[in-house]
Amino acid sequence: MQENQSIEITDYDESNITVLQGLEAVRLRPGMYIGGVDNTALHHLVFEVVDNSVDEALAGFCTEIHVIINSDGSLSVEDNGRGIPVGIHEEEGIPAVELILTRLHAGGKFDNSNYKVSGGLNGVGASVVNALSNKMIAEIHREGFLWKQEYKQGITSSSLQQIEESRKTGTHITFWPDDTIFDHVVFNYEILAHRLRELAFLNRGILISIRDNRSERFQEFKYDGGIASFIKHINEKELFELIPFIFPANQKM
Repeated sequence: MQENQSIEITDYDESNITVLQGLEAVRLRPGMYIGGVDNTALHHLVFEVVDNSVDEALAGFCTEIHVIINSDGSLSVEDNGRGIPVGIHEEEGIPAVELILTRLHAGGKFDNSNYKVSGGLNGVGASVVNALSNKMIAEIHREGFLWKQEYKQGITSSSLQQIEESRKTGTHITFWPDDTIFDHVVFNYEILAHRLRELAFLNRGILISIRDNRSERFQEFKYDGGIASFIKHINEKELFELIPFIFPANQKM
């Protein structure tokens, strides 16, 4: 029987306890929130923002979601939902949009009166995206005005501004992923389009589009049949793949 190996004893006391403020923890350990810093994690940022728009649609307040890959390396997600609230939060004393985008576990998804169902990271997704971005701009159409606020690496860099009157409603988020965190920060059109098509199948009747301003590629997805449309799409795809192998009876192989 082997003797137990000796364990080196090191000091572990109250001085070893670290308290990270704001979104520091996200930037220090991004893998805990989005699974890593690779290509998959980069695109996960997009889906977190898109999921917020999908939640608005599921709640009955949004019919269109548009994703734009911008030529400057940023990406935008726009919807025609209610728009993130811009009023001053009573307890925190800052605009609700600032609270949602700069604090973990802040949002309307913990109150069942607003969202019966939700996806993504359930209240932390938008702030995580903000924390892992060099810059983020939130533009909100709500209460008869266009509002705008900017952030850098998850920290507010400008006050909420009332830009102009607006008859629209909705949220427009643009972010530049942090190239000091991710392995690379180039968005892949095919990866995004594939996932957005899936979301359109899963959420029937919602119009979801993607535009790539780097190449002018554009696709639009809307399936009133939902899952039934997905099955039809799969069958058509399989048939298309079989066509090259079907020959007329009088043609020799």
